[in-house]
Amino acid sequence: MSQPPHPGTLRVTEYARNASWVVAAEGELDAQTLPPLQQALEAAAASRPVVVFDASGVPFADSSTLNLLLTINHVTALRIAGAQSQLLRVLEMTGADRALALFPTLADACKAAAEASSQERYGENRSGSEEASW
Repeated sequence: MSQPPHPGTLRVTEYARNASWVVAAEGELDAQTLPPLQQALEAAAASRPVVVFDASGVPFADSSTLNLLLTINHVTALRIAGAQSQLLRVLEMTGADRALALFPTLADACKAAAEASSQERYGENRSGSEEASW
């Protein structure tokens, strides 16, 4: 990964990886720096059934980040990859780790996202059961 941005700034990138759409952030996430990530995740969630958030470049995240991740997860199937210890601790302390799909690596999250996308294409809903179409 490239050099982290200056403190107080956030770098957000978006790209396709295999069959997955990835939104990656580099820098600290708080109420002031969050808007670019929020815009990218909202746009991705509006047009894709599964989105991967690469959090490996995020050394700090506050409650505004937690709120954003939970909100996006209600709109699309969100996969979170490579969360560092501070973000993992926030997720665990709030119980959000049980509501969000966490993966140790970007490769693992993209694999799960590709599997979820293929289930969507073949008529299965997010719970894994098949929908009847008459």
